[in-house]
Amino acid sequence: MEHFDVLIVGAGLSGIGAAYHLQRDCPAKTYAILEARGAIGGTWDLFRYPGIRSDSDMFTLGYSFKPWLEAKAIADGPSILNYVRETARENAIEPHIRFNHKAIRAEWNSADARWIMTFERPGADGQTQSVQYSCSFISMCSGYYDYAGGYMPEFPGIAAYQGKVIHPQNWPEDFDYTGKKVVVIGSGATAVTLVPEMAKTAAHVSMLQRSPTYVVSRPARDAFADWLRNTLPSRLAYALVRWRNVFFGMFFYNRARTKPRAVKKWLINMVREHLGPDYDVKKHFTPSYNPWDQRLCLVPDADMFDAIKSGRASVVTDTISTFTPEGIRLNSGEVLAADVVVSATGLKLLFMAGLQVFVDGAKVDFPKTWGYKGMMYSGVPNLASTFGYTNASWTLKADLTAEYVCRLINHMDAHGYRQCMPVQNDPNCGEEPWLSFSSGYITRALAEMPKQGTGHPWKLYQNYLFDLFALRFGSVKDANMKFTKPVAKATSAP
Repeated sequence: MEHFDVLIVGAGLSGIGAAYHLQRDCPAKTYAILEARGAIGGTWDLFRYPGIRSDSDMFTLGYSFKPWLEAKAIADGPSILNYVRETARENAIEPHIRFNHKAIRAEWNSADARWIMTFERPGADGQTQSVQYSCSFISMCSGYYDYAGGYMPEFPGIAAYQGKVIHPQNWPEDFDYTGKKVVVIGSGATAVTLVPEMAKTAAHVSMLQRSPTYVVSRPARDAFADWLRNTLPSRLAYALVRWRNVFFGMFFYNRARTKPRAVKKWLINMVREHLGPDYDVKKHFTPSYNPWDQRLCLVPDADMFDAIKSGRASVVTDTISTFTPEGIRLNSGEVLAADVVVSATGLKLLFMAGLQVFVDGAKVDFPKTWGYKGMMYSGVPNLASTFGYTNASWTLKADLTAEYVCRLINHMDAHGYRQCMPVQNDPNCGEEPWLSFSSGYITRALAEMPKQGTGHPWKLYQNYLFDLFALRFGSVKDANMKFTKPVAKATSAP
């Protein structure tokens, strides 16, 4: 059985970043990246729907160690995919990746202080085969949703519909919707991306939403960043813009939580400025919840508002009564004719990529564990998983997590420890859900997620500055982390 010091699961944005930090900060450690799919890129390789793009600026979604040099700050999916793959190539990470390895099971043995991980991969005969590797530490960088498929509600009467139904996560290759009537069901980030892009060639695109979402327009290009990059060295310019965006994001989030009415009014007025005084902004773009109770939707250069003003797209706020052979009948009685229905109805979360985890023979029930510093779990040794921010760019937390894991490993090596395990032994620590977010894809999965506490280190603060000091500069030693030195048995696996 092949052994590595660290196994990284996932070769997406987080996994490639974790490998970079491991090479830089723990250069003597052996590692491999196990990727379930056949290519680097994760989300940005999987999603192929029209207009796929980031809903965060690339100065914070990009890596801290690799400046984003493309013109657009709100980047399209192929550009981000190229950026991730370029990072892997430049840092000689590609040879460490083993593709088509789906993580199935991880078993920890305290006596040996090592994991045995089982993966499934295609065999030479076309049949699925199992393969095992051992490691001293697991870094889960597999994202948080199910790559097998997105969330698809049970729409009444859908069997009678004679048109094409597509979920964006499974977009057909080279699908031609030119001249077709399209209905996009949903109002989240995917929907507001699809609508203006499909409206370029479709006969008409209707965005059918049950309730409105906050939609914010920002320039696709950052004029200040462009000026800085023409004035300063690229790394310095990138760092300055990154920090400006971090501070602005934190300020805006804090403002939304402390002054929700004022922020809501400001956001709605911006939409009204784009769509004009005669558009029913109250009905179609005024949510019932406060800003940042759910994630805001970002549209670059007001492209969705322009599509609506041109008449190529429209927003319908209503609920579905039933599908018909020709389209969708709404509860108001209106019928939306549709050649194509796109179900932009969200994701299905899959915690830890569905990995079954056992510690000394006992299966870990993750909903009963406590999250430690947003990356480790009580009672689970030598394992960390990357889980980014809901109110900021995913990579900000991914970078900090990768750095912390390296610091933890180096601390263990320096003191001869072979096992580190968070232990929640504070009876006065209050309990909260893993995420305080009202988005459907979150609420549907909370029962499968760990708990968080009401205080450090068990609380997810969703605050980059707090995490920066705690994870980059704070001690890895505290009363909640137990370090031990199990003695290896002579029968340990090679």
